[in-house]
Amino acid sequence: MRVLVAEDHRTMADRIAEGLRDAGLAVDVAYDGSAALTAARQSAYDVIVLDRDLPGVHGDQVCRELAGRGPRIMMLTAAAEVDDRVDGLELGADDYLGKPFAFHELVARIRALGRRAPSAPPLVRVADLTVDRARHRASRGTRALALTRKEFGILEMLAAADGAVVSAEDLLEHVWDAYADPFSNIVSVTMARLRRKLGDPPLIETVVGRGYRL
Repeated sequence: MRVLVAEDHRTMADRIAEGLRDAGLAVDVAYDGSAALTAARQSAYDVIVLDRDLPGVHGDQVCRELAGRGPRIMMLTAAAEVDDRVDGLELGADDYLGKPFAFHELVARIRALGRRAPSAPPLVRVADLTVDRARHRASRGTRALALTRKEFGILEMLAAADGAVVSAEDLLEHVWDAYADPFSNIVSVTMARLRRKLGDPPLIETVVGRGYRL
């Protein structure tokens, strides 16, 4: 899952990003509203964590422009009154969290937003493979799979696709952040490691010229 953190307090933004990366998410950071809009136009984010009081372009305007266009929006604000929460949701935000907040709650809410697509249930089973997207775990038969964040990210996207083909470009867009080299072979290398860990019989098919499917 790829996330954009839009927060003008740099220390907080960087700490949120670091914590989300530790939780296995691909994260980019924008420190003002203009940068957030530019990033959202350039990359396909699953969730945007949006501070309401952004400088430049106010967070409310960012929310209005991006709501309903693909990414789910989690709005953050120091104002925790009911009217403030209602205002944020009416702007088009999908969820709302007041500051200060418990970090594990933020992670849980982001993952819940990322699972909202009807084709992406929290628990997916294919043959003897189980992908638990809610708990960030995978197993084959009775064997738990020790996967890296990127390996699980690929497996999660393939599982969410429900048998459809997922291109290498889409995997790079959603599993890695803005610093990934689009001309590298990082997707194919990570895919090879994932296949070895999944074992036999093979579960991931390469569709020549199109991508991969589970």
